[in-house]
Amino acid sequence: MDQTIDAQPFLGQLVADPSIRGLFAALSLLGMGAARGEGDLTPYLPAIASFHTAMASVLAGKAEPLSWQKLLGGGLSELAGPYRFVLVQPRQNFGDLQPGGDATDAMRAAIAQLEFVKSGNAHVRITGQVALADEEFATVAEGAVEGLIGSVVLITVWLLLAVRTWRLIVPILLTLALGLILTVLFAAAAVGTLNLVSVGFGVLFVGIAVDFAIQFCVRYRDKRHETHDLPTAMRATAAQAGDQILVAALATAAGFLAFVPTDFSGVAELGLIAGVGMLIAFACTLTFLPAAITLFRPRDEAAEVGFAFARRLDPLAVRHRRPILAACAVLAIIACILAPRLQFDSDPLDTKNPNTEAMRTLRDLIANPITNPYTIDILAASEAEAVALSAKLKTLPTVAEVRSIDSFIPDDQTARLATIADANTILAATMAPRDAAAPVTPDQMRMAAQTALAQIEPALPKLPASHPLAAIAVDLRALAKAPDPLLNAANAALTRFLPNQLDSLRDALSAEPITPNKLPDDLTRDWRLPNGRVRVQVVPTDVARTNAGLRTFVAEVTRVAPEAGGSAVTIQATTNTIVGAFRSAAIGALIAIAIILCVTLRRPGDVVLVLAPLLLSALLTLLIAVLLPLPLNFANIIALPLLLGVGVSFNIYFVMNWRAGRRDPLGSATARAIVFSALTTGSAFGSLAWSAHPGTASMGALLLISLACTLFASLVFIPALLASLSRSGTES
Repeated sequence: MDQTIDAQPFLGQLVADPSIRGLFAALSLLGMGAARGEGDLTPYLPAIASFHTAMASVLAGKAEPLSWQKLLGGGLSELAGPYRFVLVQPRQNFGDLQPGGDATDAMRAAIAQLEFVKSGNAHVRITGQVALADEEFATVAEGAVEGLIGSVVLITVWLLLAVRTWRLIVPILLTLALGLILTVLFAAAAVGTLNLVSVGFGVLFVGIAVDFAIQFCVRYRDKRHETHDLPTAMRATAAQAGDQILVAALATAAGFLAFVPTDFSGVAELGLIAGVGMLIAFACTLTFLPAAITLFRPRDEAAEVGFAFARRLDPLAVRHRRPILAACAVLAIIACILAPRLQFDSDPLDTKNPNTEAMRTLRDLIANPITNPYTIDILAASEAEAVALSAKLKTLPTVAEVRSIDSFIPDDQTARLATIADANTILAATMAPRDAAAPVTPDQMRMAAQTALAQIEPALPKLPASHPLAAIAVDLRALAKAPDPLLNAANAALTRFLPNQLDSLRDALSAEPITPNKLPDDLTRDWRLPNGRVRVQVVPTDVARTNAGLRTFVAEVTRVAPEAGGSAVTIQATTNTIVGAFRSAAIGALIAIAIILCVTLRRPGDVVLVLAPLLLSALLTLLIAVLLPLPLNFANIIALPLLLGVGVSFNIYFVMNWRAGRRDPLGSATARAIVFSALTTGSAFGSLAWSAHPGTASMGALLLISLACTLFASLVFIPALLASLSRSGTES
C-alpha cells in the first residue's frame, strides 16, 4: 500500500489515459523530478526496468506483454505459484486404448489457437488422471509390436534348437495358440474386463505353457530315438511325462489361484485367469499336442536327445556336491540377512514414464508446496472441530500447512482494513474512473515519446550510466522514429493488461470484511458441506517426496485423525493392501503346492526336494534385487507368482526322474527341455524388460532375474542335492 500511495502521480496519468501516451506522460513526470532532484526514483526502479524490457522486446521484433499485475502487486502476485489452472472433465470413450484421447486432441487444437501460445509467451500443459492413464497405455503400447516380433523370432529359434524340426515346432505353436485362445475365452466369461495387471496373463501363460509343450516334445524325441516308432514313442512319452506335467500344472495352478481370495482385485483376477490357464495348458499338451505331432509325423531321431557335454557335468556335481551345497547355503544366509533391506516403492508415479508431458507437469506441481498433490483430507463435524483439529495438526513435524474454510478468512482484518481505508482516502479521487480517452494514433505516440525524452534527457547527467532511465531514453529515441506498425505493437505490449489491473486495484481499495458467508459459492462447495461438515486439508513438508517420508507423514496425521483420506492415505493403503495380498497369497500358495505335492508324490522327502530349490531361487532373487538395487513396485511384484510356477515345474521334473531311477539329471532329455524352456520363457520376459514403460520394464527385469535364479537352483543346486542324497543312501 505504501508503494501504491507513492505511485499516486504516476497512477493518475494512467487512469486518465491508459495508453502508451499516458505511460509516456507518467515517465515525463519521473524525468522532471529526477532533473530537479526533487524525487527519489528508488521505489520506481523495478517498474522502470520492466518498461525498458517490454519496449526493448518490441524494438527487437519479439513483443513481450508487460505484466501490470507484477508491477502493481509486487511479490504478492507470485505467492500463488507460477501456474494457472483450467479444470476439464473430458468425455471419454472407453472402447479406445486411450479413452481421453479425443478430448485431449480437442483441447490441444483449442490451445494451439491461443494468442499467447502462438507467440510463445505462454505454455499450456495437460496432466491429471485421464492424461496420465492415456499416456501410460500409450507408453505400454510403445514398441510392443517390435518387441513381440523380436520375442517370437527368439522363441522360434529356441524351439528349433530344442526340437530340431518344424514338424514339432508347428505343433508346439498351435498348442500354445489354442491354449491361449481358450484362456482368453475363459477370461471373457469369468472376468469380462482386463486391467493393467490381469492383462499380463498372456505372458504368464506363454512363459509356463511352453514349458509343458517343450517337455513333452523333448521327451517324445528321446523315446522316438529308443523305439523308432511314433505310436510307441507317443504312448511312452505320455506315460512318463504326463504325470510329471500334471503335477507341475496342478502345483503352478495352485500358486496362481492362491491370489484369488486376496483384496488386490487386479492380482486376484490375474491369479484366476492364469491358474485356470495352467489347467487348460495341461489339457492341450496331453490331447491336442500329441494329435498335432501325429499329424505332422516327425522323422526318427538319429542321435540321443540330451546334451552330450552335460553328461560330463553329472560326475562333477557328485564330486563337488558339498562345496556347491555349502555355497548355496551361504548365499541363502546372506539373502536372509539382507532381506529387510528390500524396498517397496509405494509411489505409483515411479512406474510411469517420467518423460511424458503429463508426468513432467505433475512432477513440477509436486515440487511446489502449493500444488503438491500428496495431501491428506479430513472431514470435521463442524468449524469449531476443524479449528481444534488444525491446531493439533500444525504441530506435527511432517506438516507444512493445514488448510480449511477458515484459511480464506484473513487474519487481523481490522488492522488491514484500516490500512486499506487510509489508502483509499488518499487514492480514491486519483483512481476514480474517467471518461474514455480518445484512441491514440501513431503520430501522438511519437510526440509523446519525444516529449518524455525531452524531460528525461536533462536528468541523465545526474544519474549513473547504468540507470534504467538511461535505457528508457534509448528506447524512446528509437520509438520516436519508429514506423506505425511498431508503435501499435508497443502500445499493445505496454498497456494491454493495464485497464484490467486498474479495475482490480479499485476493487482492492474497496475491500470489506470477509466472513465465511461472503466467500464465493464455488469455493465454499470445495470446503464445506450443506450439513455443516468442514474439509481440512493437510500439506506435507518436503519429507513426503520419499516413500519413507510419505509413510511417516500419513502415520503422524492418522494418529491424530484416524478417519483421514486423500491421495497420500490412498497410496499407503494401496501399498499395504498389495503387500498384504502377496504375503498371504505366497503363504497360501506354498501351503497349496505342498499339499498337492504330498498327494501326488506321496513322500514328504520328495516334497522337501521340490520346495528347497524353490526357496533358494526366491532367496537368490531377493539377494540380487537388494544388491542392484531393484525395489519392488506396483508392477514388478506380479513377477512373484510366476517365480513359484516356473520353479515348481522345473524342480518336479528332476525329482520325479530321480525317483524313477535316473541318476544323470544334467545329461537327460529333461535338462535339455528345461534349458530351452527357460530360454524361451526368458525371450518373452526380455521383451517386457526393454519396454519404454518403467513399470513394465522393471517387471521384465525381475522376471529375468527370478528365471535365472530358478535355472541356477534347478541345474546346480538340485543335482548336487540329489547326488548328496544318493551318496548317503536315502533314496528308496
